[in-house]
Amino acid sequence: MLDTIVRKYQTWKRYRSTFDELSQLTNRELQDLGINRGDIDRFARSATR
Repeated sequence: MLDTIVRKYQTWKRYRSTFDELSQLTNRELQDLGINRGDIDRFARSATR
C-alpha cells in the first residue's frame, strides 16, 4: 500500500513539474515546440507514462 502511495506521489510530482515548466513558456516558445497552451495538460499527463 505504501508503495502505491509513493508511486502516485512521484507521478503527481512529475506531472506538476512538467505542467509548471510548460506553463511558464510564452505562446511563441510553445508554438516553436508545436504545443498549444490548451495542450499543456495532455503533454504533462503523457510525461508521467
